[in-house]
Amino acid sequence: MNRIVESVPNFSEGRDASKIDAIVAVMRDVPGVYILGQESDADHNRSVVTLAGQPDAVCEAAIRAVGKAAQLIDLTRQTGAHPRIGATDVVPFIPMEGVTIDDCVVLAKNAAREIWDRFRIPVYLYESAAQRPERVNLENIRRGQFEGLREEVLRNPDRAPDVGEARLHATAGATVVGARKFLIAYNVDLATSDISIAKAIAKKIRFSSGGLPCVKAMGVDLRARNAAQVSMNLTDFEQTPIHRAYEEVIREAQTHGVGIAGSEIVGLVPRRALEMTAEHYLKLIQFSPEQVLENRLEEALAAASETPPTLAALAEPFISVVAQPTPAPGGGSVAAMAGALGASLGQMVAGLSRKKKSFDQHADFLAKASAEFQAASAALSAAIDRDARSYEAVMAAMKLPRGTPDEARLRQVALQEAFTKATEVPLEVARQSVAIYERLGELEKICPRSMVSDVRVGRMMAATSARGALENVATNLESVTDANLKTRIQSESRSLASRISGGSAPANG
Repeated sequence: MNRIVESVPNFSEGRDASKIDAIVAVMRDVPGVYILGQESDADHNRSVVTLAGQPDAVCEAAIRAVGKAAQLIDLTRQTGAHPRIGATDVVPFIPMEGVTIDDCVVLAKNAAREIWDRFRIPVYLYESAAQRPERVNLENIRRGQFEGLREEVLRNPDRAPDVGEARLHATAGATVVGARKFLIAYNVDLATSDISIAKAIAKKIRFSSGGLPCVKAMGVDLRARNAAQVSMNLTDFEQTPIHRAYEEVIREAQTHGVGIAGSEIVGLVPRRALEMTAEHYLKLIQFSPEQVLENRLEEALAAASETPPTLAALAEPFISVVAQPTPAPGGGSVAAMAGALGASLGQMVAGLSRKKKSFDQHADFLAKASAEFQAASAALSAAIDRDARSYEAVMAAMKLPRGTPDEARLRQVALQEAFTKATEVPLEVARQSVAIYERLGELEKICPRSMVSDVRVGRMMAATSARGALENVATNLESVTDANLKTRIQSESRSLASRISGGSAPANG
């Protein structure tokens, strides 16, 4: 199973693209990390970057980003609408696949120690990684922002960081690191520039003031848009989905005689959240499917594996499984694979021949042969597993208890059923492979000269498949006690073997 963690570090810079690009570059350089999204807002003066990948890789990338941000962002000169205490303000780790929230807590604590050791930036731990109950909520840690915390931390032990000395970095401040569920950053723009209305609505709807569960909200002055905004974090979108938050903002705005200009999602959003909320209903500004978390991750993973695997790499897993010191898969599965390859070669040659105008007179034959080869290949591919399972059933029957007469009788019945099945599967493989062998012989008479060798290799594979399967039939048939069944199968085996050029029936007593 893949182990994938997401992190969404927030940086206190949203106006200088070159600085954000430099921060993103140090994260992208870490092997195993995928940058899924990058968004900046000039009014907030804040950028949010979404990355995902293997847990340790994501942790290292986030740590490096904190160091780079400390070099480039000076909080003594930075201003913006969004609260902040650090150049890298917050670094959450979010479980995605094969990872628990507890795993992310460990990552958060490791990152916190490294941030202090490498850069001497103190760290506060929040959400699931919080060391104190009051620090579960990010807004409690951010109280007073950089300027206020810088002074208070020197005299108030309750404001001391969880990791590092009780002082802020001179220009990079402090960083908040934690582990949490997926959070949706969702903003609603009001059709007014009155910031007091936005703040009143935010206070009404946020959970800490008795509002909606799992909703954090604040009023923001968007001077560039000449608008006031209700900026929200939905910390559990299944408890309070996007549309519920939107409806509540509308309701409160109406009490102030204000309309809605639009809404926006900042960063990525889980597919499930959009399934719960119709896009058009939200009046989303410039929404794109690329903002769906799973879509962006799938794109990143696909891009990382654009180089197609070699043919050897495709074959290696089956070869390795056969090589294991276990009874199955064995010769029966290998025989079925050989037959499937022979049929596939036939399908290839028939398909290529059909494309040539000079073979129009054979169109019907080639179409029929191509379909037969395709069906046979599929059947023989399925027989690879069927043969292995049939022999595993034999092994299981052998392990049945036989201490009492009843146990011995039941064991014998199970063994006969298992050996009969283990005989029937390779017998069917032999039938299919002989039919392929004969059909390939017909194809060889009309196919282009350049493809004769492919057809002949296919016939060799089909013949090998049939002979190998019949060897398995003979071996398993020795343990079958039904005399009539043995006679019938031995007769059919000899007939199938005789149809293969140069073939002979296996010894069967």
